[in-house]
Amino acid sequence: MKIEAEWMRGGTSKCWVFEAEHLQKGGASLDELLPRLFGSPDPRQIDGVGGATSTTSKAIILHRPTAGDVDVEYTFAQVGIEEAGVDWGSNCGNGSAVVGLYAIEKGWVVPTGDVTRIVTRNTNTNQVIVQRVPTPAGALPDIPEGQMPGVPFPGYPVGLGFQDPAGKTTGALLPTGAATDSITSGGSHWTVSMVDAGAPVVMVRAEELGLDAARYRSWQAGVELQLETLDHIRRQAAVLMGLAPTAGEAARAIPKLAIVAAPDPGVADGEPGADVNVMMLSMGKPHPALAITGSIALTLAARTPGTLLHAITGGVQGTTLRLRTPAGVIETWSEEHAGSLLVGVDRTARTIATTIIHLPEVSGSAAPAALAGATQ
Repeated sequence: MKIEAEWMRGGTSKCWVFEAEHLQKGGASLDELLPRLFGSPDPRQIDGVGGATSTTSKAIILHRPTAGDVDVEYTFAQVGIEEAGVDWGSNCGNGSAVVGLYAIEKGWVVPTGDVTRIVTRNTNTNQVIVQRVPTPAGALPDIPEGQMPGVPFPGYPVGLGFQDPAGKTTGALLPTGAATDSITSGGSHWTVSMVDAGAPVVMVRAEELGLDAARYRSWQAGVELQLETLDHIRRQAAVLMGLAPTAGEAARAIPKLAIVAAPDPGVADGEPGADVNVMMLSMGKPHPALAITGSIALTLAARTPGTLLHAITGGVQGTTLRLRTPAGVIETWSEEHAGSLLVGVDRTARTIATTIIHLPEVSGSAAPAALAGATQ
């Protein structure tokens, strides 16, 4: 079995990018096919194309709509590593950055003017994301020159604007109706904020975890000692947000969990300031940067009275929010466009390789419901 694919970096993630029809050969279900392609279950993913980390075990599956106001539809798959499973419950903002670039490079969208606008829809969440790719003189530059925190080499700049992102998964910006809630785990009570925008996110204060808010660089060691507690909090939040009937049935990818605190009182020379310090967990481990869908939720949380983020930032004034992450400061932006709110962030993307993946035949059934639009 031979499958065409592109290997692409989007933001701080690496993704295998497929056109939907290329995955339909042999009739295998994607829940069976993707883990085998990636080499799961195996913490090394040694017999597949996975990168053995949550940020490199991702797939983007593309489909060209035949009509409507969307240029490209895509489905995101978070492929398990130690388990042969696929999580279809959320989107990946970093991975989303490859979609517009792919469309231009493959001729799905013809560049127009100095900036090309590509309207995309994520089928996992039904979220419209307006992507903007600089195309000076109507073409991609020969050499990408965009830089971003967390990536040592340049790529093509991609602006991602999430259109009216509140409540796309649960139906409400505040799924429980409250700006803060209390969760009990391990005999302790935790004050959390649960927000759905871009992706469902539960936020907990660093101070409640015993982390020194004034020493952000010391957080990781303390967080890694409390991963089990944090996962209990996250799973209980999944039930309260209506994402799972029981804590045991909560997906690994959603809700995301973010640890937040006020910014350090002082920063090193040359280091940009921030409005809030954040450490996010991805698939149960500290994220090396920040899930972009999570950054959208944090941005709207900062603008919502009563949330932990609003208390930390005092209600963000202006159109930007600066989030300190392990990889550096990420800045989100908000703007009104044609009567809709766009909440976004600037990323970079680059194609690494064009390839044919070789795989023994895999039997199975039809693709999951998440791909209903992408497999027609």
